[in-house]
Amino acid sequence: MRSITVFCGSSFGSDEKYKEHATLLGQTFAKQNIQLIYGGANVGLMGAVADGVLSEGGKAIGVLPHFLQSKEIAHTNITELILVESMHERKTKMNDLCDGVIALPGGYGTLEEFFEMITWAQLGLHKKPIAVLNIDGFYDDLIKLVQTMVDKGFLKQINQEMLLVSDSIDELLEKMRNYEAPTVGKWISKEEV
Repeated sequence: MRSITVFCGSSFGSDEKYKEHATLLGQTFAKQNIQLIYGGANVGLMGAVADGVLSEGGKAIGVLPHFLQSKEIAHTNITELILVESMHERKTKMNDLCDGVIALPGGYGTLEEFFEMITWAQLGLHKKPIAVLNIDGFYDDLIKLVQTMVDKGFLKQINQEMLLVSDSIDELLEKMRNYEAPTVGKWISKEEV
């Protein structure tokens, strides 16, 4: 994997562990020559993961809609900042630039971006690994909800298995490297989206 998109909060959350892990993830990317693709801001976990990459001489590419440039405060030290017109264009560009996706803790925006990417994978629009770095159990309840979706017949087991989870950065990256997308028939083609 040459580049990974990271979705995460534009705040730090209530526990210093989140910032520490975001920074460590960025440093790990740089040491493993993985380029960071992220939301382009210098605040919260977004800024921490970018700063982690940059602190080890790695590359960080931000994708930021014009209307968020002042709200999320664009990171001025990253390798490249790509400005786009909309949130959808942002996700599309981030998908185009990456070989996989990792979600760190965050709020509604993080979940919306993450679920769109895994939905695209479920529909067969890409075959990239989609992963959650489950820092200190942050995503435990979400993982339980996904199991409930399977148990209640709203999600196929094979699609549940597309979600890669670990609380270890190294283990998560290894799972992503070894990921093979399910060979389920496509419901729609990429051109129909």
